Amino acid sequence: MQFEIFPVTAFQQNCSLVICPLTQRAAFIDPGGDIDHLEAVAREANVTIEKILLTHGHIDHCGQAGTLARQLGVPIEGPHRDDQFWIDQLKTQGMMFGMPGAEGFEPDRWLEDGDTVCVGEEVMNVIHCPGHTPGHVVFVHPKNRLAFVGDVLFAGSIGRTDFPRGNHQQLIDSIRKKLFPLGDDIEFVPGHGPMSTFGEERRSNPFVGE
Repeated sequence: MQFEIFPVTAFQQNCSLVICPLTQRAAFIDPGGDIDHLEAVAREANVTIEKILLTHGHIDHCGQAGTLARQLGVPIEGPHRDDQFWIDQLKTQGMMFGMPGAEGFEPDRWLEDGDTVCVGEEVMNVIHCPGHTPGHVVFVHPKNRLAFVGDVLFAGSIGRTDFPRGNHQQLIDSIRKKLFPLGDDIEFVPGHGPMSTFGEERRSNPFVGE
């Protein structure tokens, strides 16, 4: 599987374009905004966008996902249903944060722990990792030893838990009990900032390191 990262919105959120090289079918993970740019990215890559994948319901990750899905005629998969309350208030949040075009939507498929999602012939595992939000999910591509973790884990830090229904202990448990056991060699794309590996964070992250 191939992938590219494109920071979007004023929050510089890492939107990822993931591509199946055999079929040239692709998906956006967390296309929170700047959709004209993302549509241009897809055209330049000469891929067919077949779906949108969402890690969680915060505005910088999915504020304009509904609009993009409608324009492309593709389904939205994710996050977990427990983030519906975040998605329902996207329009209000858009007005608060000066992000016009944010709107609520109904995902075509809510995701559960243990599900899989497909992009072309590539398959990723879904892991429910609550804490930052109650319905946060992570996408893991075992073959490439790659994970898209949203705002669960960052290089040297972790996601905030002071939002409504955030839970610090849940977040720590999600990282230590669900992500780190997958292997030190797994690289991950966080929702913001540079990539890292689970091993590096296990060794040196002051919030969850050993």
